[in-house]
Amino acid sequence: MSGTNEGAADFLAGMAEASRGRVAAAKAQRAEAEMLAMALATPPPPRMNLSPRRFDVIAEVKFRSPAAGALRPGSEESVRARVAGYADAGAAAVSVLTEPSRFDGALAHLGTAAAALASKIPAMRKDFLVDAYQLMEARAFGAGGALLILQMLDDTTLEILLDSAARLGLFVLLEAFDEPDIDRAHRFVASHAKRLQLLVGLNCRDLRTLQVVPGRLEQLVKRLPDSVPRVAESGVASPEDAGRLAVAGYDVALVGSALMSALEPLELVRTMVQTGRRERAQRS
Repeated sequence: MSGTNEGAADFLAGMAEASRGRVAAAKAQRAEAEMLAMALATPPPPRMNLSPRRFDVIAEVKFRSPAAGALRPGSEESVRARVAGYADAGAAAVSVLTEPSRFDGALAHLGTAAAALASKIPAMRKDFLVDAYQLMEARAFGAGGALLILQMLDDTTLEILLDSAARLGLFVLLEAFDEPDIDRAHRFVASHAKRLQLLVGLNCRDLRTLQVVPGRLEQLVKRLPDSVPRVAESGVASPEDAGRLAVAGYDVALVGSALMSALEPLELVRTMVQTGRRERAQRS
């Protein structure tokens, strides 16, 4: 994987191995043809409506972070109430962690979130996805989109996953960590953006330390494709951060830990959206 350091590669390799193990176990329980039929029989999810002249927030549900530890006790009822509140507060989509070992996630959380959101906004499966089967799972559990990590996937696998997402009607957030990732993202945007809704995100977390790298979002924003929405990931903790990143050129912020630990998470979503849009409008 070009551009990854040894620590990052070790972390992602471990997560990929665990993910492949979960896929194998799932396929042993339900064949791929059956999962595809379930996915295609699921009612279409709502589309994520974004505008390049606005600033939007994808609000996240996760109960644990490798960097921060436990964030909040999780339950189906807490997922249901939280995502409904996110939608009412103005989020454009909800990201749901389904990775179980490091994030305390579950596919059941995704299903609960999608049902609670109904026709309002889509849910996105966030995980260390390595197989098209996992996109079928996402769709069968009601998701409207999925995150794919560029550093984890070679070109052939990424092509397969993007083709599958297009057939399933899922949007895709391509997650980059560095310049080589961004260079690859340009190629996939050029070849796939007309076939499905694509976003490209920059995660400013250092995968060796799992700490946020200050300034990385601003340093690399101009290298991101400008023909699709640009998403700021990690390190977005306040309305001021949202405003600053909107001015820098981001169209969307994916916000997780800050919302899960906030005393008033819905107000934080609302003020992030408002501040980002106000700052973008004042400088346009």
